[in-house]
Amino acid sequence: MFAKRDSALSSPSALGLSFDDRQDVQNRIFVNRSLTLEKIKFYGFDMDYTLAEYKSQEYENLGFELVKERLIQIGYPKEISSIEYKPSFPVRGLWWDSLHGNMLKVDGFGNILFCCHGLKFLKADQISVKYPNKFLQLDDSRIYVYNTLFNLPEIYLLACLVDFFQNHKDYKEVRDGFKFNELHMSYKSLFQDVRGSVDYVHMEGDLKQKTCENLSMYLKKDERLPKVLYNLKKSGAKTFLLTNSDWHYSNKVMEYLLDFPDAPYAGKSWQSYFDFTFVDARKPKFFGEGTVLRQVNKTTGQLSIGTHTGNLEDMAVYSGGSSEVLSRLIGAKGRDVLYVGDHIFGDVIKSKKLRGWRTFLIVPELNDELNVWTSKQQLFTSLQRYDQELSELYRNMDSGDTNRPNVEAIKNNIQETIHSMEMSYGTTGSLFRSGSRQTFFAAQVVRYADIYAASVLNLLYYPTFYMFRSPAMLLPHESTVSHEHHLETQDIRRGLSVNKHTEEGRVANGQEPSHTHDMDDDEIDEMEELETSSDQSN
Repeated sequence: MFAKRDSALSSPSALGLSFDDRQDVQNRIFVNRSLTLEKIKFYGFDMDYTLAEYKSQEYENLGFELVKERLIQIGYPKEISSIEYKPSFPVRGLWWDSLHGNMLKVDGFGNILFCCHGLKFLKADQISVKYPNKFLQLDDSRIYVYNTLFNLPEIYLLACLVDFFQNHKDYKEVRDGFKFNELHMSYKSLFQDVRGSVDYVHMEGDLKQKTCENLSMYLKKDERLPKVLYNLKKSGAKTFLLTNSDWHYSNKVMEYLLDFPDAPYAGKSWQSYFDFTFVDARKPKFFGEGTVLRQVNKTTGQLSIGTHTGNLEDMAVYSGGSSEVLSRLIGAKGRDVLYVGDHIFGDVIKSKKLRGWRTFLIVPELNDELNVWTSKQQLFTSLQRYDQELSELYRNMDSGDTNRPNVEAIKNNIQETIHSMEMSYGTTGSLFRSGSRQTFFAAQVVRYADIYAASVLNLLYYPTFYMFRSPAMLLPHESTVSHEHHLETQDIRRGLSVNKHTEEGRVANGQEPSHTHDMDDDEIDEMEELETSSDQSN
């Protein structure tokens, strides 16, 4: 995903360094689909892990401890209080399988890259027993996908609990869970207890209160943030906050993040950076049927009775609603909006599929991923070399060859190299890849995120009229066959000779298609009327 393409089309020597190439890599925004900022009329922002970046280890430790306390409150053994959080273990994008009690890492097609039961990683033959062909379809009735950074402590705690009961003298592991005398605890109920405890801590427990008591301990504060928001408003675009957090918490966090003595709106409310403020959004439901839109009393937090139907008031705060209602009230059409968020499903996939919004995914782990990508380049180079050696063993063979090459040594080298690469990222490896294979998370990023970066602050390093250009997507027959290679035995029957003098006339007369392939989606203004909420908007 991060590598330069091998074709001459994309080599720096052929094109020269672009504006983006000259950027410090940590400040770059990466492009899947071309997007022109000048055509964006509305910028929407999530709060948690988007505008508000948490200090990962401190915040994850806090959440981990509070979830353990909640589990003990609902009846789990007090011994689990001794489990300590290990931040190097979890990675986003893992699947939990409630049927077999396994944590899985899969690629974009459902092929299993690893399987972890408790804290033990299963070998290939053990995986095949549970999952024929080492493949699994995404089935909501048994699979839960950990999409958000809030899930990281949950992933490790669930793995630790499976390990805890496996090794507890009073519990016996059975086909679908654990037994203790007449008590049966399925893997699914174990998952539900942890999931429910996480929700309790976030919605009703002390997590937000403890965060607000010591914001500097848990939140990163950067004076560039108000400048980013101010620049967007100054460009003539509208901005809005759209968060699942409640008004009280959002107010505390945003006030802390935007309060600088030399900020553009210093001395004014943090809401000055936004034209509209929406809390309690309940994404991803917000992008579907939504909830009732109510105005919030900013002093008491009390919601108004009934549905808000009038115009949106200046500096007001609204709770709930839906993307359809929001779009109508602010006068936005699908491609007018660039929504910035960290949740691949709740922020990006749903806003793209159901509303046709342009999408900017924030991936806070990206800088760590890039650090490994650059510092461990020798491992990636070795993997490419072994792949090439493997190809060479089969080169020049045809259907008459009967001597099968011995590939075991090279395959072992490839597996060892992939393992070393994975451990460079952490116990469960990279967020984006396993060796040369992209993860399920990476596949979703490519499909649904128009652009992505490590931080929303990276917008500061691009002009507000910037055109993000996506790289050329080459198919294998294009990326592996050079232009110098001529096929002498076949006629090109469909190709037409091009006469520069007549080409323009043919296009004008409709005899030949016009050149449109590099047009970014939001340039086709007349197509706005066809905006749809179906999958056609992908």
